[in-house]
Amino acid sequence: MRPRTWVLLLAAVFAVLQLANVSGRDTPDSKNYLSYALSLGGADKREAAAVTIDHYCAGRAAIAHRDQNVDVVRFHAPDPAPRVLQECREREWRAVEAGLAAGQTAGHTVPFMPERFMRIFEVRPGYPVVLLPFVTLFGATWGLWAAGVVITCAGGVLAFLVLRTLSVPVPLALTGQVLFLVLPCGTTAMRPMTEGLLLTLTLAALWGCALVLRGRGTRAGTVLVCAALVALFTVKHSQALFLGLCLAGAGAAVAVRRRRRGLPAGPGVVAPAAAGCAGMLGTVVLARLLHYPSVSESVQDLLTDHFARPDRERPWAEFFQLQGNFWMEWLRRQLWEPLFLAALTAGVLGARRRPAFGAFLVAAACTGVLNQAGHPDIAIWGDRLITVAWLLPVLGVPLLLEPAVRRLAVPAQGAPLERVH
Repeated sequence: MRPRTWVLLLAAVFAVLQLANVSGRDTPDSKNYLSYALSLGGADKREAAAVTIDHYCAGRAAIAHRDQNVDVVRFHAPDPAPRVLQECREREWRAVEAGLAAGQTAGHTVPFMPERFMRIFEVRPGYPVVLLPFVTLFGATWGLWAAGVVITCAGGVLAFLVLRTLSVPVPLALTGQVLFLVLPCGTTAMRPMTEGLLLTLTLAALWGCALVLRGRGTRAGTVLVCAALVALFTVKHSQALFLGLCLAGAGAAVAVRRRRRGLPAGPGVVAPAAAGCAGMLGTVVLARLLHYPSVSESVQDLLTDHFARPDRERPWAEFFQLQGNFWMEWLRRQLWEPLFLAALTAGVLGARRRPAFGAFLVAAACTGVLNQAGHPDIAIWGDRLITVAWLLPVLGVPLLLEPAVRRLAVPAQGAPLERVH
């Protein structure tokens, strides 16, 4: 079969497998994105709240039902789903009614939380815009599921395209696609949150870097990097800032290394670095002009449990103390189950086989670490904030395996690998 057939087949298999969990993937933040999308579709606050609450609470009820089915003590007890559904609806409507009564009627999101917290989501229109056609056509439950499948499969396809642009053999490029789908980045991308788009847009930026470095279109690659950064700004502007900063830093590091060897930096390094620098500066300026929530506001949100408590008087001192505690506990857990660290190590070794691109790949992965450092909360589900770092093994492991695959695939007469496939 042709490579595109394999790519589509893998995406189709992944989509079928996701039918095992159509509901129950939501986090509390998912309510904000869904209500935003419904509002963009013309629903008023109460209409958006009704659809969102019904969807979210149905997921909570489904999880309660599944959990009890495998509870060794209570598996034969009455189904808890009706009770969980009713309690969830009452709890969510109380919060919404209180917010509406307090005058929280502006913006696109339903007031599930205090106004200062909801402001964080009001400045993230990108993901709700993507959700809008799906929830309009298929409703909340199937629309969110379909959007997750499309976003995640798009990420897998982009992983394949990045590796093929780097002249990696087709089987290994397909391996990169599979790794994206089966590793935690694929699981996280399927949840109705911004992380799926963050992963996909980061891969799009890396594809642009690969195009420029391979000389297959400096202009097209640079435009792709810039477009990814602009889209990231609408999805989560802090991630656009991190990616721009890291791409600029990677380009500078590669340029300095080449200069020391007496080589020119070359447009393949300068263009992505310049795009990253422009993205970083543009994010800072636009965020200030648009009065987006500041870094200090984000720290207060973290330390006050989403503004449920009074603001901290010394937030930065507490924040840095929490940073130390967090990373010590994080490292302890990673050493206990070192799959992530092993995968990162393999990814770094693979990235070294393409030094220039590898620098940009490691830089992109570092945005996951920066994102996690901005929210040192050990209780956040599934390490989703650091998930972008999984792109390092997704692309690095196929690069690491490339020499062995080429040796095995080249026939005795020395025919090139591409002809074999």
